[in-house]
Amino acid sequence: MEIIATEQLATLGHPQRLSVFRMLMRRFPDAVPAGELALGLGIKPNTLSNYLNALRQAGLVRQNRSGTSLLYSIEMQNVQQMLDYLLNDCCRGRPEICIPPGWESDRSADRKYNVLFLCVGNSARSIFAESILHALAGERFNAYSAGTQPSSGLNPIAVQVLKDKGHDVSALRSKHMSEFATSDVPEMDFVFTVCNQAANEECPAWDGQPISGHWGVVDPVMAIGTKAEKSLAFQNAYGSLRRRIEAFTSLPVESLDRIALQSAVDDIARTSDEDMT
Repeated sequence: MEIIATEQLATLGHPQRLSVFRMLMRRFPDAVPAGELALGLGIKPNTLSNYLNALRQAGLVRQNRSGTSLLYSIEMQNVQQMLDYLLNDCCRGRPEICIPPGWESDRSADRKYNVLFLCVGNSARSIFAESILHALAGERFNAYSAGTQPSSGLNPIAVQVLKDKGHDVSALRSKHMSEFATSDVPEMDFVFTVCNQAANEECPAWDGQPISGHWGVVDPVMAIGTKAEKSLAFQNAYGSLRRRIEAFTSLPVESLDRIALQSAVDDIARTSDEDMT
């Protein structure tokens, strides 16, 4: 295992190969098209192909074909073995000295957890998620949302959907994620991306290393057709997010360890809307 781990770490020692690995880790359990990776990272396709091949040879990434597209995802079992090796070797079998500070030390039943939903425009999907979590479990979670490239204002159809469903929209506004990367804001316990573009953005390293998840939802703002068809797209996005957040709020956050909680969040990402109905 030592030789394998050494080769894997050497592969990740290249900055751009590491950036590809990080994006795929952020998108796990998704399988991501090569073109989307190239666009998100600003890497030429032929160069990206070389990086992906190196990661595959190291056993860190797998490749699958869907039609004419090549899809890439993390080979999580091998990654976990690499991390287990580091944990047992570098931490000498004492995981408590490698756990990020803060998470395991404050898990009291009466604590409220901070959750940030990220999107690109912060005008519809992440606003939906913030409002839904606040309504469903505001006594357990503080809900926030932001955008990587926020719009100048909230989408009016999204606002109307929230009003129709009884949400208070008076405090909602579109804001940049940098507002949550300063020292005077609450430390996030969970960070969820709810659209593919935000998941591909280079996000800051959040203090406390929060649990992260990618719950991609089709962008209703991009819907075309009649007024009724556009409205249906927003209703579908709202419903999809609500089902995932209902599953999230049912988790016994206070009693799960970090690994089990991350696994549960990933399971929610894998579950289709049909499975949740």
